[in-house]
Amino acid sequence: MTTETTNTRVDELEVAEVTKLNAIAAGTNKKVPRIVASGWGGKLMGTADLVKVTAEEITKDSMESLAEKDAREKAKYANKKHISEEPWTRENFMAKINWLNVILTVAVPVFGIIQAILSPPQWKTLALGFVLYVFSGISITAGYHRLYSHKSYDAALPVRMFFAFFGAGAIEGSIKWWGHSHRVHHRYTDTPRDPYDARRGFWYSHMGWMLMKANPKNRARADISDLTADWVVRFQHRHYLMIMLVAAFVTPTLVAGLGWGDYWGGFIYAGIFKSFFIQQATFCVNSLAHWIGVQPFDDRRTPRDHVLTAFVTFGEGYHNFHHEFPSDYRNALKWYQYDPTKVIIYALSKLGLAWNLKMFSQNAIEQGLLQQQQKKLDRMRQKLKWGSSVEDLPVWTREEFHARAKDEGLIIISGIIHNVKLFIKEHPGGQALVRASLGKDATSAFSGAVYAHSNAAHNLLATMRVAVVKDIAHDGDTFHVQEVIMEKEKQS
Repeated sequence: MTTETTNTRVDELEVAEVTKLNAIAAGTNKKVPRIVASGWGGKLMGTADLVKVTAEEITKDSMESLAEKDAREKAKYANKKHISEEPWTRENFMAKINWLNVILTVAVPVFGIIQAILSPPQWKTLALGFVLYVFSGISITAGYHRLYSHKSYDAALPVRMFFAFFGAGAIEGSIKWWGHSHRVHHRYTDTPRDPYDARRGFWYSHMGWMLMKANPKNRARADISDLTADWVVRFQHRHYLMIMLVAAFVTPTLVAGLGWGDYWGGFIYAGIFKSFFIQQATFCVNSLAHWIGVQPFDDRRTPRDHVLTAFVTFGEGYHNFHHEFPSDYRNALKWYQYDPTKVIIYALSKLGLAWNLKMFSQNAIEQGLLQQQQKKLDRMRQKLKWGSSVEDLPVWTREEFHARAKDEGLIIISGIIHNVKLFIKEHPGGQALVRASLGKDATSAFSGAVYAHSNAAHNLLATMRVAVVKDIAHDGDTFHVQEVIMEKEKQS
């Protein structure tokens, strides 16, 4: 095939249109039913300005260089900055705070703490609080996260309704809002578009992003048409405020009150405290899971694996794995790793209440492990001295070698000239062996005829390279040369 023909065929290839793909990823290529939360429910889930962005705007922002982007943003906000970009002052303090979230995540728990001091708990109420804590926690991890945000499995209607009700009791927003924010997080991890960008610090990714007004210039969106197609999601979003109040506060108050007369304790301990602990556990996935631990699959971004985070978050702590393989229903791979969410999903599948459990291929997982291990080895290798590259060494004639060998302490091994003068007194086999080889080709002696040197000896020898001999074959892998020589001697 000629070059001309090849080029013609390449020219005829249709290039994927980035704007079109961004429209698909954002879900702007199709009509999606508008689902509005009634009353104050919508205000609990942030401002719509953060998702009002077109595919064209996303494409332009993604394709620009950082310099172009900075220049454009600087010009756009030269005369008018968003309140989030203004420095903190006494005058603008009130305007920079998202007061509704402050009330829900800070003021209400503080109120609960004060009341707890005044009203000691009953054991039955604490037990109820723990049960509801587990129900809400699993509804977030197995429901909001793995079922809805990542579609890592399918679930029956009773399971979805359970997750919708008790998930609302965690006071973390609706499935629609939570799932959309989390998909944006995965699409733009560690960028300004990431809602809880870990690069901005532990506190910001933990709670700060909710307590301060977000900058609309970092708006982003993801396709959630699959979520809005589920009537459970639509119903929960429309009536989120009512469902949240019933699940978070009314239910525990009535159960504790009608069950053993502890109405106030049910409200405080099984209501306020339960929701507060679930919120903090979930926030740890955004902060702690990007802060402590190891990165066995990829270290280009912040997600990390740590058993402590797993214990705090119902098994969501193996976050480095999750960001590499987000649609896998598992978070922990090993049987001994703590991941109760995985166990519950598996148990649901055995009961016929869940199916299509997704798992990435073991080959892909082991490829990721190996690649990351290789990156670590390469970084370790760069820190060590391996001697000059054979290709970079000067070429000496035999005459030049003989003229300088005795005075400079030179020997030839595998066609490479080495300066061993400073090592003569350190040689484990004694000085005499080295001195007897000066000015000579000691390849055979070094490679098993006298001593079969260790890999460490070959590495040390490589740091002594000074030149190669003209018209003599050379091989920088002297350990391999030794193995070849010794194998030949065995066969002879």
